[in-house]
Amino acid sequence: MQKKITYFFIAVFFISFSLKGQRHEIGVQLGMSNLVGDIGRTNYILQKPIGNYRELGIPFYAGILYRRNFNPYQSVRLNLGYSHIQFSDAHAKELYRRNRYLDGSNSIYEADIVFEYNFFPVNEEHKSLLSPYIFGGVGGMLHSTPQLIIDNNQVSEAPYVSALSFAVPFGAGLKYKFNYNWALFGELMFRATFSDSVDYSTVDDKNIKLGDNTLTELEIADMIRNRQIGNPNSNDWVNSITLGLSYSFGRPPCYCD
Repeated sequence: MQKKITYFFIAVFFISFSLKGQRHEIGVQLGMSNLVGDIGRTNYILQKPIGNYRELGIPFYAGILYRRNFNPYQSVRLNLGYSHIQFSDAHAKELYRRNRYLDGSNSIYEADIVFEYNFFPVNEEHKSLLSPYIFGGVGGMLHSTPQLIIDNNQVSEAPYVSALSFAVPFGAGLKYKFNYNWALFGELMFRATFSDSVDYSTVDDKNIKLGDNTLTELEIADMIRNRQIGNPNSNDWVNSITLGLSYSFGRPPCYCD
């Protein structure tokens, strides 16, 4: 699965270079990422950082991007980013979560390919211009996930392992092109993931290891079910709010053959 995702991103990246007559744009993004899952807060954006930085770290997002501008309105963008997220029941609004008092953090490496649409011709570089934009695409995330060992009729946690998950990134932003080649932009990105284990609340079947037991299958199933937290039918979201700076280069701004 990991190889298929890697090949997909490589193919799209080189296909974009094969198109003629477009301009290139590279940039950096910085901001904050947060989790919406079965542990911690449930607001989708602007979650306040949790003060326990020594154990949970500082939530942030950092990334680089390559953008191919097809015309003044439309672009395709490749994002490579890193998010550190923290989550704590102690800061949730729901009473049952605060009473449960679980917490944790995770580090996420991600690659996204998204299509952008600008409402004004901001990619036309003859003049400075401000434009809102929307975007959506596909992505992959590499993150830590828990393991469960059931051995000698006992259940225990094993060290975390890496997991690769698909995600659907989408959102909106505001871009300001200035000084011919430069652009400032800010955006909200929402990522609907295909995983329920970013917050370690669920153990995937492939990460459940069975040893020597005298337990019945029903008893083992009960142990696994008791380990799961929250709603197993609701996957996690990883969302970011960022500011970025990009630089355009390539042939002169003529979007024609």
